[in-house]
Amino acid sequence: MFSKILIANRGEIACRVIRTAHRLGYRTVAVYSDADRDAPHVRQADEALRIGPPPAAQSYLSVEALLDAARHSGADAVHPGYGFLSERADFARACAAAGLVFIGPPPEAIEAMGDKAGAKKRMLGAGVPCAPGYLGDDQSDARLAAEAQRLGTPLLVKAVAGGGGRGMRLVRDLAELPAALDGARREATSAFGDGRLMLERLIDDARHIEIQVFADAHGHAVHLGERDCTVQRRRQKVIEEAPSPVVDAARRDAMGRDAVAAARAVGYVGAGTVEFVVDRDGRHYFLEMNTRLQVEHPVTEAVTGFDLVEWQLRVAAGEPLPVTQDAVRLSGHAVELRLYAEDPYAGFAPQTGRIVHWRPHGDANGGARGGVATMEGARGGVRVDDGIAEGGAVTPYYDAMVAKLIAHGRDRTDALRRLHAALEHTPLLGVATNAGLLADLLRHPDVVGARMTTTRLDEWAQAGAPILQRPLPDDDAWALAAAVLARRDGPVHRSAGVAAYDLVLTHAGERRTLRVHPHRDGVEVRVGEHAVRFDAIELCDHTLRYAVHGHWRRATAVVDGARLHLALGARAFVFDEPSPLPAADAGSDPRRARAPVAGVVAHVAVQRGERVRAGQPLVCVEAMKMEMWQHAGTDGVVAAVHVAVRDAVSAGALLVELDTEG
Repeated sequence: MFSKILIANRGEIACRVIRTAHRLGYRTVAVYSDADRDAPHVRQADEALRIGPPPAAQSYLSVEALLDAARHSGADAVHPGYGFLSERADFARACAAAGLVFIGPPPEAIEAMGDKAGAKKRMLGAGVPCAPGYLGDDQSDARLAAEAQRLGTPLLVKAVAGGGGRGMRLVRDLAELPAALDGARREATSAFGDGRLMLERLIDDARHIEIQVFADAHGHAVHLGERDCTVQRRRQKVIEEAPSPVVDAARRDAMGRDAVAAARAVGYVGAGTVEFVVDRDGRHYFLEMNTRLQVEHPVTEAVTGFDLVEWQLRVAAGEPLPVTQDAVRLSGHAVELRLYAEDPYAGFAPQTGRIVHWRPHGDANGGARGGVATMEGARGGVRVDDGIAEGGAVTPYYDAMVAKLIAHGRDRTDALRRLHAALEHTPLLGVATNAGLLADLLRHPDVVGARMTTTRLDEWAQAGAPILQRPLPDDDAWALAAAVLARRDGPVHRSAGVAAYDLVLTHAGERRTLRVHPHRDGVEVRVGEHAVRFDAIELCDHTLRYAVHGHWRRATAVVDGARLHLALGARAFVFDEPSPLPAADAGSDPRRARAPVAGVVAHVAVQRGERVRAGQPLVCVEAMKMEMWQHAGTDGVVAAVHVAVRDAVSAGALLVELDTEG
């Protein structure tokens, strides 16, 4: 038995665990790095302890710091959340050795499924179908190349200890294999401390279907249906739903039986997810088992009515599962969106910065922020799981996912419609996100028609598909931005004696001069030959109401100095009023390689005095689980290397200087 739970995680999953723990009467202890000192999970817990500086390796991945926090707080149980140490058998053992209940599976089960190659061998022995691949101990490049030749392309190079898309590379041409092996091995070593690799034949035009399983210590095991996680980019899930629109009852039963068999094969206890890939003919193949709660667990909660975190706590306390398999019923349809701090129109580059607006809420049917599936209003509505707050910051040290929006409806069409509306009414401003892309995806024929595959988004990105072209504000949006800025200081902006004036604005590098003519109640703005007369402009606490020819509309707007953040539907635009003073030359210098975003240096490929060619890799910066290489902009000699591996760098920081003399 236990009474106080330390949550060895951060962000939305820490908040999620705290909510259910409090509902069940447990006290909670949060941990935080210096970057998370003021984070919501710290404020929501009963107690909170600092565990180190921002880099995860020195805080959330420090077993010693976490156990020390448990000792100081008097916690007698640990919930690992997902990510970080959640699938580390050594952490589970260390908790047990310290007298703590680990709210997760036995370390032996984590170990068995954590070794992806070993797990596949076990599954083959248990009769669970697996995709062709190479699972051997010989890790030489020569052997891996020979096996790749045997398997053929397309091929996945995967970290044996991997998860969450880390240490994974897609190879469509064998000429890409050496770089894929090097990148996957380096990333796996950094993320998991284990650089071993395996090969797996990619099932083309596949769907990613996973089964939620649960087992207790009394020999009972059930599955709670499937989740469809096919919409992905770079092996990172973007949209998840339950049930799958392409799985019928017979396939659900077959996959469920295999998933339960997989769990039993390793003596599993607790919440787990067995992931399958399903080919175009409906055949399923085992991918891996995630020995933890999944990011997408809310869609299962919505369609079953079960609180999976409650189940975790009860099973960890020695209780049996609350239901048998024949009592599991799926009701309606649920869809989840992952809101990422990234720019999908710039290669999904991670974004950091201060949050100037974030006020999520449910829909008119009673959905509530942070509600769980067993709480009133969570089913048949909208739920938002987040771990961020207005005024806080998105930092480069952790995952780019900042929130999840989940909608439950009587059917799939109902859920998609509710989710799109929730996305439009829940803008995050201050940091670029993928919200606009998510809104477009929800209405894309391939998503609506359930025709997506696991590689479709990446194929669109490579082909420069319209859905991944940056949306730009139209003339009406420019006019609205000018009207808001013109009215920010009162009824008449600038000099009261000026009837009309020019206002210069910029957006995403575009510069426009707009003619502004204030009048008694509103303002007229001319954008080139296009004029918009606003009858009224009202901005109160970030809610913008404006009328054009008697037609009132609403939007979200935040004036931050000379900058305006404007959300129109699910799209966010940032307009700047440039200073009249001359700006410093911001042109790029090919002799200087700078960090594209704030992050941590993962690899330095050159040294001082080395001769390099234009395009040669210099330094790799990692931010939010994404590696970004900076390349030489010209031929030259390395004059200076200003960073070392594991250094934290800010956006624009100078990494390498080249000498091109002679």
